[in-house]
Amino acid sequence: MASILIVEDNATMAKMLLQTLSMEGHRVIVSNDTTDGIERIQKETIDLVLSDLRLPSGTGFNILAAVKEQSPFIPVIIMTAYGTVEDAVRAVKEGAYDFITKPFDTDHLLLLISRALEKQRLLTENILLKEHSDRTSPVLIGNSPKFSEVMKLAQKVASSKATVLLAGESGTGKELFAQTIHRLSTYKDGPFVAINCAAIPRELLESELFGHEKGAFTGATEKRIGKFELANRGTIFLDEIGEMDLGLQAKLLRFLQGEEIERVGGSKKIHVDTRIIAASNRDLEEAIREKTFREDLFYRLQVFPIELPPLRERREDIPPLTYHFISIYSKELKKRVQDISDSAMEVLINQQWKGNIRELENCIERAVILCDGNIILPEHLGLIDTKNRISTIMKEGLSEIAAAATQAAETRAIRATLDLTQGNKTKAAEILKVSYKTLLTKIKDYGIQ
Repeated sequence: MASILIVEDNATMAKMLLQTLSMEGHRVIVSNDTTDGIERIQKETIDLVLSDLRLPSGTGFNILAAVKEQSPFIPVIIMTAYGTVEDAVRAVKEGAYDFITKPFDTDHLLLLISRALEKQRLLTENILLKEHSDRTSPVLIGNSPKFSEVMKLAQKVASSKATVLLAGESGTGKELFAQTIHRLSTYKDGPFVAINCAAIPRELLESELFGHEKGAFTGATEKRIGKFELANRGTIFLDEIGEMDLGLQAKLLRFLQGEEIERVGGSKKIHVDTRIIAASNRDLEEAIREKTFREDLFYRLQVFPIELPPLRERREDIPPLTYHFISIYSKELKKRVQDISDSAMEVLINQQWKGNIRELENCIERAVILCDGNIILPEHLGLIDTKNRISTIMKEGLSEIAAAATQAAETRAIRATLDLTQGNKTKAAEILKVSYKTLLTKIKDYGIQ
């Protein structure tokens, strides 16, 4: 539900609106004059404003101007008992969502509020979609002990507002973990906003994060809402935070201490309620020793640290990940690839995967492109390297590689048998000569769908 500010000097009307909106589950803030109303707008997290036109010490137009100064996304509905066509036209021209004349039907008002809040949500989502479009829904796949361990940590921290610091090599899926924490949290109905601190020039990153006012610098021809404001009531994911400029680190620290930001070129503090998840593949403690990262910010971020394991430490997860990517790229590229040979899977399991899951995904995409049949073969992977494979065996030992290869073979056998029996698990268990319970356990452990 939303936080709604009512600016109304008539005590009876204000009480009626308070009761009506509270019964709908909204958090309602009541103000009885222009000055107090503007102060509430500047200090509180507001989703919608319902304001009378005639107010002590000002008008609804002053309230409207203050809201638009704060954020162009907050809808404002103007109420009046003395409305004219000119007032209505002016209200809409100056950015009001609508203009309603007293007395009004409360059902009509509730419908108007519902539509305004939905429009606000769609506007925010549209901005985020333009900046970041995922071709697939985020999904985390794996059953290995190390993967299960970090998933348990993610589930435990999700229900709190604690700041999370994700560490791990490039390509280990830090953004996917951040999205998972967001989806499990109390902020799940709000936006998830991701920004890569290393991908944006330092002189532009401050504006990207905190927004800017018109005329704040050369080229700032209009006001811009930053990522923190877009992430209000949601989660902001700061990837590669170790690359952030020291000056900007200080501003981020101030936000963590008071949950307020200032746009570039602005002087007003804006309250933002957002959960921060940060990530880095850089050793931040080493960066502190090199004096390129603030120690006080590090401890503020590392309330709940999670270290994501590299793919070479969770080789049992390579088969289910491989089949997941085969499914994605077969559909995307309109190919009929459905499977991978045992020898090709062995090649994948034996790789070091310095680029981790991202490297595996790229490898499978390339293999699907090159594959003319319906089974990926070793030559489609472009990874066969005898020296590499010997080195891997020497480092990892035969037992670990054999276990992963066995799982890959069992996965293929179970998939093929289920296809043959059209999903009948009882028949599949008979053909495979295992108990029904054993088959169900393997289906679950191997992530077979």
